[in-house]
Amino acid sequence: MAKVICVTNQKGGVGKTTTAVNLAYYLAKDKFKTLLIDFDPQGNATSGLGIDKTDSGVLGITMTNVILGVAQLSDAIRPTKYKNFDLAPTAPDLANAEVEITGMQRKFVRLRDAIRSVENNYDYIIIDSPPSLSLLTVNGMIASNYLLLPVQTEFYALEGVAQLLESMKLVMKQANPSLRLLGVLATMYDKRTSLSIQVYNEIQKYFKNLTFKTTIPRNVRVAEAPSHGVPVGAYDKFSKGAKAYKAFTKEVEERTK
Repeated sequence: MAKVICVTNQKGGVGKTTTAVNLAYYLAKDKFKTLLIDFDPQGNATSGLGIDKTDSGVLGITMTNVILGVAQLSDAIRPTKYKNFDLAPTAPDLANAEVEITGMQRKFVRLRDAIRSVENNYDYIIIDSPPSLSLLTVNGMIASNYLLLPVQTEFYALEGVAQLLESMKLVMKQANPSLRLLGVLATMYDKRTSLSIQVYNEIQKYFKNLTFKTTIPRNVRVAEAPSHGVPVGAYDKFSKGAKAYKAFTKEVEERTK
């Protein structure tokens, strides 16, 4: 049965999608059968893997169809060009679907129900959730075993994190008692600046041993890779960003044994 990890942070621009894509890529490289579910209406994980999220002919069945209950998750899944790495893509109309399911039955567990039909086919399922505390995000939390929280090492980094953790506790109490925080990943870290160091120290102080030892540096290659439709490990495997995500993935594997 797959280990399901929801990558989330209600604050945008923290490296959430980049983390989801590269974690899935390196898990697959380590011979784990991996599915990445793009559950963010922005569709950046989809375009970041070289798929045109605006072309319905190219996309075919997406997470919009799945969450509305008109298609199975297995119908949306497609292989990427990387071995062991599958993608369930999304399109911008997922935002409209979120409004539609508000009045539907089982609105909080639609993603969990969808995942149950494929979870035995994978070792890991990674969910890239929206940068908000939305119905889609709650669906992601309820469907998951673990919550992974990327936090940018910049001013206001921890703003909103307390609210997210409260939402996690509520989900645990009401719908998914087995959910737990896998860890906090410091992103866009620049060891040359005192601000990055101070924020990272604050993250460690607040989350203690839940903070991943690996930090993701500010790196041009990490920023460039999505525009080429590839993970950073495929774009430049010798870059600092690629090496950091590779090391981070090893930590994830260790924590989810």
